[in-house]
Amino acid sequence: MLLLLSGAVIAQSHAKVKRASAAAICGNPRVACKTSVTFKPNDLPFRVPANAVIIDTDPFYAVILKSMPAANDSCEIFIPETERLAAQALFPDRKVFASRCVEPGELFYTNLGENQRLMAVYAGSTLAEAKRVLAAVKATGKFPGANLRRIRTGFNGT
Repeated sequence: MLLLLSGAVIAQSHAKVKRASAAAICGNPRVACKTSVTFKPNDLPFRVPANAVIIDTDPFYAVILKSMPAANDSCEIFIPETERLAAQALFPDRKVFASRCVEPGELFYTNLGENQRLMAVYAGSTLAEAKRVLAAVKATGKFPGANLRRIRTGFNGT
């Protein structure tokens, strides 16, 4: 009887354990992001729970505005902040972000070419929304090579 009771308790405790979901993107720079981390201006912010050390986001779409080659250990090579700010002014309700170094404490972006830095605009979580954002980007005439990519971001704070 004791064995049966302890088995039921263990089963209940396992039923209550939920896998933590990935972090949600804060894609509109005009809306405050409720997060435990301070992000740099060039970062795409997301909701980080307190005490999180390693976390990544749900997949999302980004419109790649510009990319350039840079070895992962070349932290001095990146798209200038002045270019990011000029692009941000074109899309005030969508975060324009730019990748930098690939090292602990910095954001990483998945599904990019090897040794690439990018500047992109957050295009949403659905393909339909992303296509609308891509059309708006192309309508500016400023980013002729703009393209869609489904990516994630995150960081390793260890």
